[in-house]
Amino acid sequence: MFIPLKDENPTLRKPVVTIAIIAINALVYLFSATKDSQGFQAFIIQYGLIPYEITHVSELTPQLPFPVFLNLLTSMFMHGGIMHLAGNMLFLWVFGNNIEDHLGHLKFIFFYLAAGFAADALFILFSPNSQFPLVGASGAIAGILGAYFVLFPKARIHTLIFLVYFIRVVQIPAAVVLGFWIIYQVIMSAMSSTAGGGVAWLAHVGGFAFGWLLLKLFASKPKDRQKIYRVQF
Repeated sequence: MFIPLKDENPTLRKPVVTIAIIAINALVYLFSATKDSQGFQAFIIQYGLIPYEITHVSELTPQLPFPVFLNLLTSMFMHGGIMHLAGNMLFLWVFGNNIEDHLGHLKFIFFYLAAGFAADALFILFSPNSQFPLVGASGAIAGILGAYFVLFPKARIHTLIFLVYFIRVVQIPAAVVLGFWIIYQVIMSAMSSTAGGGVAWLAHVGGFAFGWLLLKLFASKPKDRQKIYRVQF
């Protein structure tokens, strides 16, 4: 298992949007954590994404009314537990600042949301009748990982690796770290059922594919920016 801790990839802009997204996710989770178990479950059901509600345009829980298509947005800022939140926010912090720096603040907002919608779309496509709520920022963050893979494949990632007795922080090229990550997501999505609860592996695949494809087709390589970095730093 591996955990990325930081990258050696300087930025010119302060990642204000990335920080804001992390803050919003943290605040939403803290709010949900103040509820008892029944209230927390109701919160997840009301604002999480339930594929059945989208494909049938109907509320499964009329006692907890909320516009079903708005759940595509609200579900991106919800998490099922503290470790779920911490893992997602760590990946967002490590990789999000460089994508925000490359795209600019406003474009990054639209990119982040679009990646989340793309992740949800793939999950819904393969599981249109699922009645389990989908929550978490991982689909949108997967889009950031796909973009990072395109733009900064050689960036060095300080990665914590622990395999049985081997525990060490090593520097690994982003292409290797993210390549292993997406391969694992694809394998797990092929092995797992999309109809039940658990990790939405297909959403991760959809988000990553969206980010990779969009940046591959339309983004300019950040070569000139790297020259600027060397002057600035």
